[in-house]
Amino acid sequence: MIIMTYNPYSLEGKTVLVTGASSGIGQSTAIECSKMGASVILTGRNEERLSLTLEKLEGTGHSMIVANLDDETEIEKIVEMASQLNGCVCNAGIGLGTKPAVFYKKKELEQIFTTNTISSILLLKGLVKRKKLINPSSVVFTSSIEGNAITTIGNGMYGMSKAALTAYAKTVALELAPKGIRCNVVTPGMVKTPLTAPTGELTQEQLDADAAKYPLGRYGNPQDIAWGIIYLLSDAACWITGTVLKIDGGITLV
Repeated sequence: MIIMTYNPYSLEGKTVLVTGASSGIGQSTAIECSKMGASVILTGRNEERLSLTLEKLEGTGHSMIVANLDDETEIEKIVEMASQLNGCVCNAGIGLGTKPAVFYKKKELEQIFTTNTISSILLLKGLVKRKKLINPSSVVFTSSIEGNAITTIGNGMYGMSKAALTAYAKTVALELAPKGIRCNVVTPGMVKTPLTAPTGELTQEQLDADAAKYPLGRYGNPQDIAWGIIYLLSDAACWITGTVLKIDGGITLV
């Protein structure tokens, strides 16, 4: 009997940092990375929820760093505490609900760009300057189809913050290529996470009707995005940098 052990998507022997790991896509990515053999460093601002993620990881050698990425000194703490990394998933993000452009407030713009864009920029800056990312290594940014492939009324602040992150990722991919650091982006469609749960703005019935518009008949699950991220972290993607992987159930086709 032949036992197949070849797996170019394996993360065995790799150490991966995942931001925003306490829930949603970040939590699922951390769990799936551990299943693929990685040692995972979790970071997020909620210690209790981060601890619950840590308990769900398979294998050994995992750790967590409680930190608020909106605070530059906390970013420096993550950089200081992180070990040598084979991969980094910049996933932390927020949404502030929908609002027409004429009602944007400076404080809200600063808040969403700080979390969704600037925090990842400063984190990667610190990791590179402190030589925490080995050669070769992989960085994956979680962006969105919003602002990159589509736009919807009232969702401009979120879309702008994600589009800016995508633009940055392409530039830094070019700049860091000589160091062997690959930088890529995933742009999910609507994914079932706490961020997209029914609120006062949208009922479950409205969400169900919207999900029915997707050619594949549903919203995404966090694992759908995690598996795409794992591909970009793995050696299977060793000749891919500066690319945008759209994972959207086909919604941008309609």
